Amino acid sequence: MKILILALLFISQMAFAQSIELNGTVRDGSHQPVPFAGVGVVGTALGATADAAGRYQLRGVPPGPQRLRASAVGFAPAERAVAGAPAQALDFVLVAAPAGLAEVVVTGVGRATEIRRSPVPIAALSGREIRLNANANAIDAAVRGIPGLSAVTTGPNISKPFIRGLGYNRVLTLFNGLRQEGQQWGDEHGIEVDGYGVDRVEVVKGPASLLYGSDAVAGVVNLIPALPRGPDGELHGEALAEYQGVNGLVGNSLAFNYQKHDLQASLRGSRRQAHDYRNPVDGLVYNTGFREVQLTGMVGVQKQRGGAHLWLTAYDDRQEIPDGSRDSLSRRFTRQVFEADRDDIKDRPVVSAHDLNSYGISSLRQRIQHYRAFGTTEVRLGPGELRLLLGVQQNHRQEFNHPTAAAQPGLDLRLTTLNYQARYLFDAWRGYEFTAGANGMSQDNQHLNATDFPIPPFRLFDLGGFGLVKKAFGALELTAGLRYDTRRVHWDDFYVGPNPANGFEQAVGAGAPGATLQFASFGRTYTGASASLGGSYAVGAHLVLRANVARGYRAPNIPEIGSNGLDPGAHIIYLGNRDFVPEFNVQEDLGVLWKSADFEGSAEVFYNHVNNFIYQARQYDAQGQPLRDPVGNSTYQFQQAAADLYGGEVAFNIHPRALPWASLRTGAALVIGLNQNPELRARVGTAGHYLPLIPAPSARTELRLTAPERAGSRLTASYLRVTLDATGPQNRFYAVDGAETRTPGYVLTGLGLGTSLRTRGGREAVQLVLQADNLFDVAYQAHLNRLKYFEYYAAAPGGRAGIFSPGRNLSAKVVVPF
Repeated sequence: MKILILALLFISQMAFAQSIELNGTVRDGSHQPVPFAGVGVVGTALGATADAAGRYQLRGVPPGPQRLRASAVGFAPAERAVAGAPAQALDFVLVAAPAGLAEVVVTGVGRATEIRRSPVPIAALSGREIRLNANANAIDAAVRGIPGLSAVTTGPNISKPFIRGLGYNRVLTLFNGLRQEGQQWGDEHGIEVDGYGVDRVEVVKGPASLLYGSDAVAGVVNLIPALPRGPDGELHGEALAEYQGVNGLVGNSLAFNYQKHDLQASLRGSRRQAHDYRNPVDGLVYNTGFREVQLTGMVGVQKQRGGAHLWLTAYDDRQEIPDGSRDSLSRRFTRQVFEADRDDIKDRPVVSAHDLNSYGISSLRQRIQHYRAFGTTEVRLGPGELRLLLGVQQNHRQEFNHPTAAAQPGLDLRLTTLNYQARYLFDAWRGYEFTAGANGMSQDNQHLNATDFPIPPFRLFDLGGFGLVKKAFGALELTAGLRYDTRRVHWDDFYVGPNPANGFEQAVGAGAPGATLQFASFGRTYTGASASLGGSYAVGAHLVLRANVARGYRAPNIPEIGSNGLDPGAHIIYLGNRDFVPEFNVQEDLGVLWKSADFEGSAEVFYNHVNNFIYQARQYDAQGQPLRDPVGNSTYQFQQAAADLYGGEVAFNIHPRALPWASLRTGAALVIGLNQNPELRARVGTAGHYLPLIPAPSARTELRLTAPERAGSRLTASYLRVTLDATGPQNRFYAVDGAETRTPGYVLTGLGLGTSLRTRGGREAVQLVLQADNLFDVAYQAHLNRLKYFEYYAAAPGGRAGIFSPGRNLSAKVVVPF
């Protein structure tokens, strides 16, 4: 009997010991929750992600002494010892720190993982770092802090993200995990997201089609908004005011956050307006002002076993459209007063100083309205966690390009998108972590009261499913996945005809007088398979080696297959190609990452081969002359060919323990893009050797000095920083038909300082940020700035053609938390 009792006690103890459960909260230095922090057992693949309230639960911890580690974007990681008790409550306090390789990200790998252990190249930027800059928009904030990320710009408020030389529909932008669906093919508008409400940015540099499907062949930019923080039952928030001198930008934002028990709610309203921006060559650049308003609201419930959140956003941007027309002698900007004509330059009056400094929006403008409503759910279900997303968004884009009829839009498109996504994250089983899911969307794009019809109205349905597995073999972690996608695109016959009321064209029925067939009916299904295989290997405590190979897929977008008309903002007639097949790319990545107490560094290289790469080529007549319409708009048709891109990034952060108040950070990036179309290269020679819109080599260095904390001082987090942004000349450019020209290099200097004032009780009362960008007012043209090519004259006086990028910008930002 004694032997039986001892055996039962032993079995019960073993069962008890094998079911250790840990839970607790992760908070920052002010005892506010750190949402979505990663908590894991050191030396194993076992981990969990905290919820929006900073609470975590970790099951199946091996018996015996262990060490638990918590980390999050913008914070230094922390560790705690774990005893052998069957259930323990362990809380963590994280200290704010610049972005580091040990931080946890949630984009691009299926579940939370450290940046340095991800086989896919990932970078992150915290909200604290974003706040230190005078950003023109949400994308501009990320470009400053992440090597390999760049942007095509059209003035200060319009930026399209590019990752390693690829952009537009090849980069997928997310808002809190929801695909950002607008008219991504256009150059003349930016990303419809409130930059003041972005809490962190996560960027995947490489094919991410495995998790997101078509349009992520270059990577993903995830803009993640802030969630409520603070003690239960208290209303928290902030008031923000900003001024930028380069264009007189005035920005204001007011946010409220509340949580009590399991209920969470937040509301943010923001407004920004600016007049024309200034540079040392052009002075004030006419028609680059804007006025935008954003509203973001969230309500949710967060419990121990899961939560659900509903997001509602509204975005309204009135943006002027520059055309670059000038007086031939004085080089002063002129404005259009008649309908476009090749000889109307002489009929354009010079813009007055009052108009250049006015915050009013001119008649040549666009208006972008974007609305979202989406819900997310995470719930423990069976042996894992189920994550769901369902959302609808509508984008209404209007371009007003008729000076004689200011209220008549030329372009008037309304895109409605339904997004859906489901993922199931299985609990670890014998060291294996499985993730399976499906996502897709349905779209309807219609012309409303338009006179220009560059693309057809269309309907689209998209669906794909994937599986992902991760396994740790000691210091080696391997990740592999497969995905299959299908996309159906179709539209009906679309006719245009004269509108007797205004003399412009309008959409008409097939039998209307003067009707012409603008877009013949079309229907096609595109399919593609994506895959990824990679791993990371920890060589000791400091060094990590990682490698990844991934195949991406992108179905042709609507302009590429269906264009047949003028894009008024670009002054180009686009022609699509109905025979296009999807793009497929294979990219190999190699990375070396080092992390120690005083130094963090990384070096990454990549090679990306793209089959069926789609690009634009100018069209010619039988005499070899460029095709133009009566008012001088050039004609381009999309083409397909193979392409190769290669390059890499290096970054390091020195923060010596002997000098805890000083840090030095540097990041640099290089990408080279080659057009492998033999027919083009045989016809034009070296002019067609490179791909268009490849960013120039660049590097950014920052020296930051932080004042030590002093007991009893009302000032905290005081800093001084100096930045150098060096951009090399771009000699590898797409020179066919003068599409691009060489861009000289330049160096821009920045200077910033800031501090926070605390109350007597130790609470932060005011945060002040002063910043000077392009301190020495250098005249330069960024290679990816479209305004560089806005020139009306073949030989500009002084040899300085096109519009230059912004000059010196002195700015101030004040944040008052309450």
